[in-house]
Amino acid sequence: MSLLEVLLFPDERLRRVAAEVKQFDARVQRLSEQMLETMYDARGVGLAATQIDVHERMFVADCAEDGCAPEPLVFINPVILDRSGSVESEEGCLSIPGVTDKVMRAEAVRVRAQNAFGESFEREAGGLLAICIQHEIDHLDGRLFIDYLSPLKRQRIRKKLEKALRQKESA
Repeated sequence: MSLLEVLLFPDERLRRVAAEVKQFDARVQRLSEQMLETMYDARGVGLAATQIDVHERMFVADCAEDGCAPEPLVFINPVILDRSGSVESEEGCLSIPGVTDKVMRAEAVRVRAQNAFGESFEREAGGLLAICIQHEIDHLDGRLFIDYLSPLKRQRIRKKLEKALRQKESA
């Protein structure tokens, strides 16, 4: 398997809204495996297809808590059916390296999705998985976690990452 390139903010492709997956075939199954491998390599807990410049409604996640066995999950065409509670948590993103900040999210969600073979399922999630599901669905809708921050914070983050990109390109 090969690792996929993760788009970095402020790349405008991160703002594209993903289209529904209609065909479940070997390509989708292979892509979900590559996404998991890429996510693990980057030490992330979730990765949306939008982040790898595939604008289809799918993401992978593995939010195993400390001491728990990994549980790789694939969500295709996800829809949040219910949200409850609210929690503030520190979020980061593979597309915005080195940046974290506090974001308010629902504490628990119920989501309906399909797996890599097109089979429908529903899942209730709390804790880190609930936050991850909301974060990744935001990616599919063209939103980033920094969109929940003040305009001033977003501007500072953009300038910091643009400067880092310029330094990387000139090296």
